Amino acid sequence: MNLTKALGSVGGLTLASRVLGLVRDALFARFVGANFASDAYQIAFRLPNMFRALFAEGAFSAAFIPLFNKKVADKDGNGLPDGIAFAEDALSVLLPILIGMTVLMEVAAYPVTWALTLGFGDATNDQFAFAVGLARLTFPYLLLISLVSLLGGILNSLHRFWIAAAAPILLNLTLITALLLFHHADPMLTARNQAIAVTVSGVLQLLWLWYACRRAGVTLRLKLPRLGPDVRRLMKLIWPAAAGAGAVQINLVISTALTAKLLPTGSVSYIYYADRLNQLPLGLIGIGLGTVLLPTISRLLGRGEEAQAMETQNRGMELALFLTLPATIALIVCGTPIVAALFQHGKFGAMESLLTAQALAAFSVGLPSYILVKVLTPGYYARGDTRTPVRYATISIAVNLVLNLILIVPLRHMGPPLATAIASTVNVALLYRTLAKRGHFLPDAQLRRRTPRLGIAAVMMGVTMWFLNILFEPYVTGTSLERWLALAVLVGTGCLVYAAATVLTGAVRIADLKKLVRRSA
Repeated sequence: MNLTKALGSVGGLTLASRVLGLVRDALFARFVGANFASDAYQIAFRLPNMFRALFAEGAFSAAFIPLFNKKVADKDGNGLPDGIAFAEDALSVLLPILIGMTVLMEVAAYPVTWALTLGFGDATNDQFAFAVGLARLTFPYLLLISLVSLLGGILNSLHRFWIAAAAPILLNLTLITALLLFHHADPMLTARNQAIAVTVSGVLQLLWLWYACRRAGVTLRLKLPRLGPDVRRLMKLIWPAAAGAGAVQINLVISTALTAKLLPTGSVSYIYYADRLNQLPLGLIGIGLGTVLLPTISRLLGRGEEAQAMETQNRGMELALFLTLPATIALIVCGTPIVAALFQHGKFGAMESLLTAQALAAFSVGLPSYILVKVLTPGYYARGDTRTPVRYATISIAVNLVLNLILIVPLRHMGPPLATAIASTVNVALLYRTLAKRGHFLPDAQLRRRTPRLGIAAVMMGVTMWFLNILFEPYVTGTSLERWLALAVLVGTGCLVYAAATVLTGAVRIADLKKLVRRSA
């Protein structure tokens, strides 16, 4: 498989989804701003969004795909009926659990919301009741997105990566439509309509994946729940994988709760908007690589091709660093003009832009770590080891909690993002060390040669963009056309400078680019 081409397919659609997400957030900032209504909505959306990351991009795929692939490969690649039977057994057990979990969340919305916010600090009873109401509107998304994950895992195992990658586009289109058609002068009413739209988008995503599975010849029947050996193994793998894949999300929940409790109103929104920008390269690079690497490595290991599996992971890490390092520097150096261009209009002013950019810089310190987690964990999951990542995720969560308590008072809204970044870096260091110790991942000569050169090229780009920032200041807060053009030129300039720097440092050779073009053709 051409890793770059596969990443381009998944990453391109994920990028489209994240760009639409930025449009959605820009509209939300315009119509709602950064206040209690926006904070309450971000809290209500935090839990279902966390489950999306845990299941759609993490635990379910990590546990399900290797087992499904094994079923398919057991008969020389003609075992799809056995794979479908396994998926039906999994659905029969998971569906009642998901329904029960959703009902429980609806009943326990008050304590769940309190746990996510620690009571919102100085919120009034009416304000807190409003946040609880929004949470009840978004909770059904948990059930829907988990079913989407099951169908997406099947399609990814069949190398139809683009279909599941396109599903989040429906989420953003639904929310954008709701903002454009149902925004209100009262920010609370707009936030309520957004919460309704979240669940509506889950229905649309489920219908999209169900239709795509039927087109691929996969139709799942509902059965009575039966805990067969395969399902028991799946359940045994899912829970550790959920904690391992969800370390970043759990860290964000902890950060959000402390922020809502200890910092002024609007701080949750500053961190949310910063995280959304931080998620753009994570979606393009990390989630795309994780989606492609897990089924690819599991199939190679299933055929006994250990060397090829390690080569694939080396190229995955190289590609991740090539794309991540410049994104990290760019978000730190150019955060203020980027935030201003996207969000600074309507109820979102210059001060909100500055505070959001500060939180973005803190988040961005950990961007390489967030993405390398996606590259390294398939090395465990493809070998059926979901316990080691959960141990390291637990350590990461503990580090995050301690750092949050230490940093949140002196650094305020920058403290929780920086704590999350450092905790993720600890997680990556532990994952890498153990894989290397086991001999499951060893950096080859090409990766060792290119990594420091990529770092130097990214710094060269950052220094250049630092001096060019002042040229963009008059345009990033102008008319809509001016700000979007300014943002496009800013990003394009950074890309050109980085491309030139990679050639100058020898991180990328012209011959490599020609080879890549030939492979992609």
